[in-house]
Amino acid sequence: MKAVFFRSHGDLNTLEYGDLPTPEPGPGEVLVKLEAAALNHVDLFVREGWPGLKLPLPHTPGCDGAGTVAAIGPGVQGWQPSDRVVINASICLEADEFTQSGQENLCRHWELLGETLPGTYAEYVKVPAVNLLKVPDGYSMHKAAAAALVYLTAWHSLVTRGKIQAGETVLVVGSSGGVNSASIQIASYLGAEVLAVGSSAAKLELAESLGATHLIDRSTDDWSKAAYQLTNKRGADVVVDNVGSTFPMSMRAARKGGRILNVGRTGGSLVEINVAYIFGKHLSIIGSTMGTHADFAEVMALVFAGQLDPAVDETFHLKEARAAQARLAAGEQMGKITLDIS
Repeated sequence: MKAVFFRSHGDLNTLEYGDLPTPEPGPGEVLVKLEAAALNHVDLFVREGWPGLKLPLPHTPGCDGAGTVAAIGPGVQGWQPSDRVVINASICLEADEFTQSGQENLCRHWELLGETLPGTYAEYVKVPAVNLLKVPDGYSMHKAAAAALVYLTAWHSLVTRGKIQAGETVLVVGSSGGVNSASIQIASYLGAEVLAVGSSAAKLELAESLGATHLIDRSTDDWSKAAYQLTNKRGADVVVDNVGSTFPMSMRAARKGGRILNVGRTGGSLVEINVAYIFGKHLSIIGSTMGTHADFAEVMALVFAGQLDPAVDETFHLKEARAAQARLAAGEQMGKITLDIS
């Protein structure tokens, strides 16, 4: 099969386009013939590598994908060849107390497709059958792939963990990336008043189209102060901060008793914070990773129904993965970048 892969960690030049063996589905697995994949920041982190990351090489990145069932492994029921499917990249390889309670994303043997398992920058990928969801006829495979990881991640963070309620004020730090654009749309869908921080007029225009009611240009404004003023000097009920390095400003922008939600670290992992903000303002810092199968089914049903609509930026051919990752790394995207694998 054709695939994009790297043989060693490093810069964009480590990505190769060529042939790899087509995987064979094992017990409980399904082989998916991919039509579309979508990029995430984890693709960049995995390519670059980090201390302690040990992968069988060559490695194929890519968490998100949608396509059709090509083959079915032993013991799989409910799927037929040619079924249209989208993949939940959050994979648990061993049943335990967490899977038994429906918290699969907490299981001890948890893996992320494309991070520690071969991913979706390829013509075929094998995944557990439980990680597939049917895509309705006529629905765009590129939109399905674009929605999967980020809408699952945002839904679990905002709804399952964050308990956002109608009428609350939600500040989203960032406006054009996948999880943040999904967060804006989900918070708006839930009836929250959404404040979005962006770095350009174009990105703020996108945030407004997704449901943001207040726009803050971080290139000209002290966004933490602006958010405080826009909430009548009360502060936001919820701050969605997936940047990491912006935590000190997010703590300033949150109201007393507010919640700060985090699922990532696009701006870096290490940051110095003043713990007085945490106890002095009674703040709750709530982290999460991906989501459960129930979360995936719930949020994707809203996506397929058109109540949530993923923003798709540019589409590149699979062999143009270097250019696609370069665009993501530059922060130029307006929504999700996808790869065409037709």
